[in-house]
Amino acid sequence: MIILGLILLVVGFIAKISILWTIGIVLIVIGAILAILGATGRAIGGRRHWY
Repeated sequence: MIILGLILLVVGFIAKISILWTIGIVLIVIGAILAILGATGRAIGGRRHWY
C-alpha cells in the first residue's frame, strides 16, 4: 500500500494531477498505520498479519 501511494505521488507530481497526489498521500498514511500496528503484534480486522 505504501509503494502504491508512492507511485501515485510520483505520477500525480509529473502529470500535475492533484487527485492522484491526494490519493497517494492517503494511501501512504493508511499503509504506515497498518505497518505500525502490524509490527506491534496487534490483530487488525481479525488478522494477525497483513500481506
